[in-house]
Amino acid sequence: MELRHIRYFLAVAEEMNFTRAAEKLCIAQPPLSRQIKDLEEELGVTLFVRKPHALQLTEEGVLFHQYALQIMNLVDRSTEEIHEIKGGLFGTLYLATVEGSAPRLLSEWIAGFGQLHPNVQYNLWNGNSDDVINRVMKELCELAVIMEPYNAEGVEAFPVFKEPWIAILPAGHPLALKEGDTLKASELLPYDLIIPSRSSRLDEINSWFADTGSLPTIRCRMAHMLTAYELTRQGVGISIYPAASGSLSCYPDVCVKEIVKPAVTASYVLIWNKSHQLSHVAQEFVDFVRGQMQSTDNGK
Repeated sequence: MELRHIRYFLAVAEEMNFTRAAEKLCIAQPPLSRQIKDLEEELGVTLFVRKPHALQLTEEGVLFHQYALQIMNLVDRSTEEIHEIKGGLFGTLYLATVEGSAPRLLSEWIAGFGQLHPNVQYNLWNGNSDDVINRVMKELCELAVIMEPYNAEGVEAFPVFKEPWIAILPAGHPLALKEGDTLKASELLPYDLIIPSRSSRLDEINSWFADTGSLPTIRCRMAHMLTAYELTRQGVGISIYPAASGSLSCYPDVCVKEIVKPAVTASYVLIWNKSHQLSHVAQEFVDFVRGQMQSTDNGK
């Protein structure tokens, strides 16, 4: 067994598709399929259940996937540390992030960290919190920024940012025409709402209306803020998202107002897998972010 067999296996396991994995690896599909078949023959097991339009890991494949990740992590860490002896911090940092303020936060950290460690490279992935947590737990990325609440055992986290929730309204909407740049959650009750797709978000937003004895009308649930924003522009409903989505309001046909009663905030946290030993570069990045948070707190 060679390292390339493990790399090929991990690519197929991540994509669950030979064609996409081959494109990612920049090789043709037939040689990739042959390499996986050779690996299965060497191990004496079937690693993938091959279906007409999908792949699935077998029980043996799931176990081998765990060991393969550990092997490649060890290879990466040893390579990085050997390079660091001569050239300073070195390696690739695998990061994932949700929407909202997370991309801005991550970009600021990468810019600052990059000034200290110019040899570090970055591989970034974007998705919703549930998808991001899944990648962290499967060790497909080391660090990630998500929004609370999250329900995942085995995740280490510390808070990095808070922002208020806002309502994005069509410019001619009755609430948009009211004076002031804030509104109460109860004022939203008569209108159709567009909210984030996570089930925990629905529970959270419903809790804002507990004192009214009524629940809001949810017209759409969207994973991506930009789509929700465009739906609002077309008059489909009022989008309820963290304040960062307000930065999208470059059109005069929408209005942004902060929700102040109740005073609700969206919290961001930096997370990693407790059971996974962070690479040297990932640990240095965590320490850097902690330092940034302390500097911010001291500057208040």
